[in-house]
Amino acid sequence: MQTHPRHPAARLYFLDWVRILAFFVLIAYHIGMYYVTWDWHVKSPYASDAPEPFMMLSSPWRLTLLFFVAGAASRFLAERLGTPSFLRQRSLRLLVPLLFGMAVIVPPQPYFEVVEKLGYGDGFGAFMRLYYSAYGGFCREDCLDLPTWNHLWFVAYLWVYTMLLGLLAALLPGTAIEALSARIGRLLTGWKLLLLPAAVLGLVRNLLVQRFPSTHGLVDDWYNHAAYFLPFLLGALMARSPRFWEQMTAQRWPALLLALAGWASVVLWNATPDDAPGAAFLMQCVPLIRCVYTLCAWCAIVAACGFARRHLDADGPARRYLTEAVFPVYIAHQTLIVVMAHAFKPLRLPPGLEALLLAVLTIAGCFVLFEAVRRVRLLRPFFGLAPLPVQAGGRSKQAEAEAKAA
Repeated sequence: MQTHPRHPAARLYFLDWVRILAFFVLIAYHIGMYYVTWDWHVKSPYASDAPEPFMMLSSPWRLTLLFFVAGAASRFLAERLGTPSFLRQRSLRLLVPLLFGMAVIVPPQPYFEVVEKLGYGDGFGAFMRLYYSAYGGFCREDCLDLPTWNHLWFVAYLWVYTMLLGLLAALLPGTAIEALSARIGRLLTGWKLLLLPAAVLGLVRNLLVQRFPSTHGLVDDWYNHAAYFLPFLLGALMARSPRFWEQMTAQRWPALLLALAGWASVVLWNATPDDAPGAAFLMQCVPLIRCVYTLCAWCAIVAACGFARRHLDADGPARRYLTEAVFPVYIAHQTLIVVMAHAFKPLRLPPGLEALLLAVLTIAGCFVLFEAVRRVRLLRPFFGLAPLPVQAGGRSKQAEAEAKAA
């Protein structure tokens, strides 16, 4: 990883498609959160545990995959811009949307949460005064932290990891990083590509997950930091290794089978009653099932990248459009889901029809917002979009570089 600009490597178009599809999986997952028994901002009156095994299809790997792909993209961008410009650009493109999102986009989520869970009835305006004053009195089992970033925690974490990557690039010579990348690339071949990263993540899960449950609070979320930063760093180290991506393609079918087997094992584990025969023995196998969980997660990532490289490694108008759209869509989607889910409740729609409407209207609403935002120079930075070209007839070099890296 260089600390000065260099000639860029060929873009890995399949990683753009992986990122795009992963964010659409995230939208489906957050719609599903309305219908399962797990705690969320608002809950359907039809919520049950029936959809939960299907939610677990993406739960182990979805966010880890996004951080892994973000690490690879960060490597290319750092080499294209140089470390100082890279850190400045990523700070603007991540922190501005994060702060804007916390101030403007996210507040309807905690508002409808306190309306539904605590019976709050003073209206949105009164709530916003409490929100901006960091009111701490909305409590049930725990107190609601205000203001909050809710689903935008991903952006905050990505900024921190990006800064750490830039620090490593500044402190370590490029030759040392290249040597480390080459060594890891030689190691992660064949079965070792599937098992070794999963074993590292399994060790992390066994050591940290119980001591540091997930909070998304940044300063106390040490298990998540280890579980997400290591794949982010691996993506950055392996970004320029053709052999690594070739191995992912070669191992895509075994990875898919292992991921599905791991998913089935975790679902069966979760479904086993505490008083079932042999439950005491199963409780002694918790470290093993944690490793199965991380094997499922990593193999799903290998399969996703491998199949995408095999079938989606191509450029085109759709990729370019969706690559630019996906971040604004991510910023807006959860607020739209929460607002519409709350609004639909009096209609008492059948849950299948309601979920379909939520999906269609959320995606449509996100893209309508994107189409509006992308045309307004002032709004673009608040949704993480590159500046519009300075001149009407062409693009500035900075804008062109940022658009390519979006």
